[in-house]
Amino acid sequence: MKLLVIDDEPGLRQSLHLILTDEGHEVAVAADGAAGLERALGARFDAILCDVRMPVLDGLEFLHRYHAAGGSALVIVMSAYGSEDAALEAMKRGAYDYIPKPFRADEVVLVLRKAEERERLRGEVEALRSALGAGAASPDIVAESPAMRAALEVIAKVAPHRTTVLLTGPSGTGKEVLARELHRLSPRTSAPFVAVNCAAIPEALLESELFGHVRGAFTGAVGDHTGLFEHASAGTLFLDEIGDLPTPLQAKLLRVLQDGEIRRVGDGAVRRVDARVVAATARDLEQDVREGRFREDLFYRLNVVAVHLPSLSARPEDLPPLIRHLVARHARRLGVPVPRIEPDAMRALLDHPWPGNVRELENALERAMVLAQGATIRREDLPPTVAGRAAVAGSAAQPPALDLRQAAEVAERSAIRAALERTNGNRRAAAEALGISVRTLFYKLKQLGIE
Repeated sequence: MKLLVIDDEPGLRQSLHLILTDEGHEVAVAADGAAGLERALGARFDAILCDVRMPVLDGLEFLHRYHAAGGSALVIVMSAYGSEDAALEAMKRGAYDYIPKPFRADEVVLVLRKAEERERLRGEVEALRSALGAGAASPDIVAESPAMRAALEVIAKVAPHRTTVLLTGPSGTGKEVLARELHRLSPRTSAPFVAVNCAAIPEALLESELFGHVRGAFTGAVGDHTGLFEHASAGTLFLDEIGDLPTPLQAKLLRVLQDGEIRRVGDGAVRRVDARVVAATARDLEQDVREGRFREDLFYRLNVVAVHLPSLSARPEDLPPLIRHLVARHARRLGVPVPRIEPDAMRALLDHPWPGNVRELENALERAMVLAQGATIRREDLPPTVAGRAAVAGSAAQPPALDLRQAAEVAERSAIRAALERTNGNRRAAAEALGISVRTLFYKLKQLGIE
């Protein structure tokens, strides 16, 4: 392995150089964190051994700046007696392991052998993913169309880096699914993936949800609360509907992206976080910037790599395999055999424009499976807006047009009602079935007027 040792003690640097060279490793050294950061970013290393307490730039700051700059080597921190808390904090921020000082030569060798084995396995996984190409994608992703294949190629290329990604496209096209795929393909895959819908949480609570708060920060703050940025540290934070983020919070998000620092509500202390941000929106953010609704500097921070997901109607190649995939998934979840779809029902599904995109299709198929008699989906089992289009094809009568927001509300209302019916009104169970938080479900019930 190619190793870098960063420590301000000359004797320790020399000892580690001898121990590691005798083990067959290629070893470089640096006398402080600043020099170490320069060397770490100037060449490729497999692992870095870094002291926690150093002048100029300590180990925690080194770790933050190294990861922020896209460094990918495993970082092993070394801590003397009395600095174990700092070492544990470093591990929370993405360090691979730590070694307490003083240590024996065999302890260092053992930690590095474990690191070497991990890197070997990760290399094999990456090679397998590369060899399999698109087939290595998550089973939740259906990508037959050129547009979706192109989106997956971009995701695969950007996944190994810490780069911020902005996912755009109409509501219901699967932006969160793609965000989860990016996380799965990244070196952060073993750390948390945390998702939050910026439009689903009241503005008064959103700052506390994102950044946390301390006891007494406001009425009802009876204890300290850890925010989602801290929960996602070393992992990925998915900010859905970023275009609906209130203007005051846009400035605070910009600071996190620039400096990797947050402040809990009511707290003067600055906390460092290492969460990769993936944002998504169905809005035209460039238009929002021009009209002053969204900060231009934040837009450019988020829009480092942009991936667009087209509407379902723009990628008809994906529709037949997506129908088969969703029917099979619903069957597993409902504990029933995979149903047959009558040709007339399939024609209705293929003819429908799906203004609510994949989310509307998923809800329509679940409804059909719940209402179907036996193991066959008929046209009359489909929602009227889907079945009716096929019934009047070729005639002058057409169902009333829905704009995208109305269609999304229809799909969400249908899904929520189906979930509540299936769980006998148990809202916690319904929220779990829908894949959302209880708080989001209550907000949606009020927003959509569901009793």
